[in-house]
Amino acid sequence: MKKPEILAPAGSLEKLKIAIDFGADAVYIGGGRLNLRAFSDNFTNEEMAEGIKYCHDRGKKLYVTMNVFPRNHDLTGVEDYIKGLYNLGVDAIIVADPSIIMAARTAAPDLEIHLSTQANVTNWMATKFWYEQGVKRVVLARELTFNEINVIKENIPEECELEVFIHGSMCVAYSGRCLISNYMLGRDANKGICSNACRYKYYLVEETRPNEYYPVIEDDNGTYIMNSKDLCMINHIPELIKSGVHSFKIEGRMKSEFYVASVVKAYREAIDTYFENPEGYKFKEEWLETLLKISHRQYHTGFFFGKTGEQNYEGSSYVRDYDIVGVVKGYDEETKEATILQKNRVFEGDEVEILRAHTPYFNVKLNKMFDIEKNKATNVANRAHMMFKVKVDTELKENDMLVKGKRVLEL
Repeated sequence: MKKPEILAPAGSLEKLKIAIDFGADAVYIGGGRLNLRAFSDNFTNEEMAEGIKYCHDRGKKLYVTMNVFPRNHDLTGVEDYIKGLYNLGVDAIIVADPSIIMAARTAAPDLEIHLSTQANVTNWMATKFWYEQGVKRVVLARELTFNEINVIKENIPEECELEVFIHGSMCVAYSGRCLISNYMLGRDANKGICSNACRYKYYLVEETRPNEYYPVIEDDNGTYIMNSKDLCMINHIPELIKSGVHSFKIEGRMKSEFYVASVVKAYREAIDTYFENPEGYKFKEEWLETLLKISHRQYHTGFFFGKTGEQNYEGSSYVRDYDIVGVVKGYDEETKEATILQKNRVFEGDEVEILRAHTPYFNVKLNKMFDIEKNKATNVANRAHMMFKVKVDTELKENDMLVKGKRVLEL
């Protein structure tokens, strides 16, 4: 049995490196054109070249998303863009529209093509159809159950790869084909500028009483009738592996370094543990605890086991009990000083948890804080991206993350 690929989101070059360092086998990114995350820090050609080298030097892969549904004017220059991606050395492009497939087959016949979940593939005949059009891998619709995935796997050529989402935000629309944002705000979700209108709080209004709002009550918080829970399959690694799916995909190109590191770390450890001893595999609570520390909505298993209450009616806000307060940029073994890039406010004397690849969380205390830019001692790192030093007895490594529970005021 082949170990499945962990495919991680990389909304920036920094997140790409973190994803790879924490155990991802491949990353997917957005380039300058035709991807569904217009507000992400999409890669320039220079950043993409650096990212490709970083991946390939470590035996990893990089895929570029081109999964919008283009209008006529979007297709101008698309073949040149695809040829440029091929020349840079990307391992595959992720597409949703047949026009991009046609352009890719003309511009770069040897470039691997993956079909996006936006294409809504829900059965084996559609999977086989796309494979015969030159698609190497199909990212299945998120609405499928394990049983449906098994039927697809049994009825397609062995060379056709399957990919499924295993973690992250879900969309109320069918595999993301949503028009609510476009209708309400003129921001087209299928062009990468979704406003997340499904997360809004809605009321009923009677047409002759335009200023009277009637709540659609679920509880005292109001109603969130289109608000999906987050997908989380960390408790079901054996079922995922036995499904024969080639790639496990993590959602979240717009999310933080802390999110990317934590999710990749948890699934990397779980999958590796399974393959070390499939018969003796036991779930470890620490994997779920890692995922509970990141910003998330209520977790759920999506549609894998059928429709079992995937909507979150209690509110649209995230659970944010922990913050990343810094990232280690260096450590001097002689002076026991760590150089930290600030991410959120942190104080001298704080005890923080360290998130490190392939290592359980551990605690350190931050002593003797020093502001590098102002060249003086300080008791707080409170400027965005402030560089500071602290005394830490335990050796820290580059890209270790400092994580702290949020302060709770006792009244």
